[in-house]
Amino acid sequence: MHNKRILIVEDDPNLGKILNEFLSAKGYHVMLAVDGEEGKEKFLNKDDWNLIILDVMMPKKDGFSLAKDIRKVDKNIPIIFLTAKSQKENIIKAFKLGGDDYLTKPFSIEELLVRMEAIMKRTPPQKKNKLDDNFELGNYTYIHNQNLLLDNNKNEHRLTTKENELLKLFCLNVNTKVDRNTALIKIWGDDSYYNARSMDVYIAKLRKYLKDDPKIEIKTIHGHGFKLLILD
Repeated sequence: MHNKRILIVEDDPNLGKILNEFLSAKGYHVMLAVDGEEGKEKFLNKDDWNLIILDVMMPKKDGFSLAKDIRKVDKNIPIIFLTAKSQKENIIKAFKLGGDDYLTKPFSIEELLVRMEAIMKRTPPQKKNKLDDNFELGNYTYIHNQNLLLDNNKNEHRLTTKENELLKLFCLNVNTKVDRNTALIKIWGDDSYYNARSMDVYIAKLRKYLKDDPKIEIKTIHGHGFKLLILD
């Protein structure tokens, strides 16, 4: 048994059930979504997926569109496409969108398992910082699972959900650029103009909370995103 998590996005209820039961029996933790919008929501709600299986033809959001959204957030997570079409154009598109493999329906479920395991074996494990414990941030202690930011004098800021998720994202990428659209999709679910303005307000609040430590800065990289800088 293992702890690898698989997200399946498949609108065919029979195939979805078969894949879910088969992979669960093999020891995988499987979550099933029945359309592209639900798949996007479930992807964004977890950050520890090991592999994603996407049907191409789905209602609300097709597999190719969902793959684009996923790649804005995570460029490395393995993706396998399932398609009823074998046209050369679709195969090329699947790989151009960052797909790792594809299977044309109908396919052997045993073959899918072999392909999955081969892909995951050659995919480097992602380093996960869950921030379940205290996170030292300059003169502050950040406790993610309590939505709490403490300074050296034990003054505390209770963070809203959006502030908490933004700070978590910055802490996971200290001194590294966080793409604006990536942050919006991961935390707000889309990169609309309204949500972008909302994010700017929350970042301003985080800057206010961190202002007493001159070695910490949330820097705006115009036209691209933000960077949490912590100076030595």
